[in-house]
Amino acid sequence: MINNALVKTIVLTGLALIAFAANSVLCRLALGNEAIDAASFTVIRLLSGSIVLLIIISTTRWNSRNTTRTSTKGSWTSSFMLFIYATAFSYAYISLDTGTGALILFGSVQITMILLSYISGTRLHITEWTGVVIAFAGFIYLILPGVSTPSVIGFMLMTVAGIAWGIYTLKGRSSNSPLNDTAYNFFRTTPLVVLLAISSINNINYSTEGIVLALLSGGITSGIGYTIWYIALGGLSSTQAAVLQLSVPVIAALGGIIFVSETITFRLAISAAMVLGGILIVVLGKYYSTQHKSDVKT
Repeated sequence: MINNALVKTIVLTGLALIAFAANSVLCRLALGNEAIDAASFTVIRLLSGSIVLLIIISTTRWNSRNTTRTSTKGSWTSSFMLFIYATAFSYAYISLDTGTGALILFGSVQITMILLSYISGTRLHITEWTGVVIAFAGFIYLILPGVSTPSVIGFMLMTVAGIAWGIYTLKGRSSNSPLNDTAYNFFRTTPLVVLLAISSINNINYSTEGIVLALLSGGITSGIGYTIWYIALGGLSSTQAAVLQLSVPVIAALGGIIFVSETITFRLAISAAMVLGGILIVVLGKYYSTQHKSDVKT
């Protein structure tokens, strides 16, 4: 019989992954159709996320029970990474298709986490190095000159977004109060959000559709979605979490086909297979290497 904890983890993980993919679809719908400018989308997204999460905190007893055990309220570093991610993400989707953007984003996230782990002292097995090389080769293939090559600026911006999200994810893995930390991370972006709004006021462009899409992205798929993900992480191993995130570009690409009428190009399909396959090799290589060392000790 499946226990309640497992069912909870499965449901929350599924919801979080759908939320990640939905962010790509919502952003592409808003910016690809020029329903709103990138800066305004980012401002509304982060502010609405802050408001929704702070309202939840003020009205739920769940959080009050957790704050008796911990006084954590996120961190300025996490908030800065969140702002960098959200801003670069929005500007990147001006020129990237939904699936391509999600592939670059989550490929960069995983590679960032792998490299930071290596820098911190974790040595890679030969299979892990093989996976890293294959993943990087997939990125190189994606941006080689050709008809379906993504925008260089869009590629670079989404890579920056992926690096920032990778750091944000690593910072959040130790969270004992996901809702509390996520809410305060969003709230602390407010000064940066104000600066972004002021600096882009001359280029402001919005419509009712664009505002609604930004509100959905901020309040639902970002604010609540990120909280759900950090709660789900408590029931997942790092290997499971890494592998599961590899499904997001696929879900996002399907969303792009259904909601944005996009097509999957041959170059994107090959690049996706190389990037996601390479990262999967890294994750599985690390898992089996750890298992082997454990077996040797016993």
